[in-house]
Amino acid sequence: MVVLAHPRPGSFCHALADRVRSTAEAAGHVVTVHDLDAEGFEPVRGADDLVRAHRAGLVAADGLAVVHPNWWGKPPAILAGWLDRVVVPGVAYELPDAAGVPTGLLRLRGALVLNTGDTPPERERVVFGDPLDAVWRRCVLDFCGVPPEAVHRRLFGPLAGSTASVRGEWLAEAARLAATAFPPVGPTVVDGA
Repeated sequence: MVVLAHPRPGSFCHALADRVRSTAEAAGHVVTVHDLDAEGFEPVRGADDLVRAHRAGLVAADGLAVVHPNWWGKPPAILAGWLDRVVVPGVAYELPDAAGVPTGLLRLRGALVLNTGDTPPERERVVFGDPLDAVWRRCVLDFCGVPPEAVHRRLFGPLAGSTASVRGEWLAEAARLAATAFPPVGPTVVDGA
């Protein structure tokens, strides 16, 4: 399952999501892409057929890729709304026990989060503490049962002023990360067969 949150068709986030999709498909995965803006996903309204479909897709997924820009150290509002409406108790996790530990319900074997931004990645880590890494790796995905070591993440930037050559290198890196997060589907081996 690929979730894309960027309001402008043709953005570099769209190119990243397409590269992840094509890499995962080439490895034998069946991929569903949800471009939240193109689908008209409503981030603040009650449950509807689209939300139910996203929830079902998330439950069924064995891999999740999320692609979005870094806006003020957080995802765009449409993606925050997707988290609020799709990644909910009974779907992605069960509420914490008395010790405050949730039970993750997702069966994701791998997750990939790709972000774009205009802050150099080193500055994002050193000055700001890389808030998106904390959100995705430690808060959302770990809470839903995906161990931090199964989460692959990369911030591509600064995007403003980047050349076509640099963007090409970033797309190649996104493909390598997708191949690592979502390894090839192989034949099922049964003991004794």
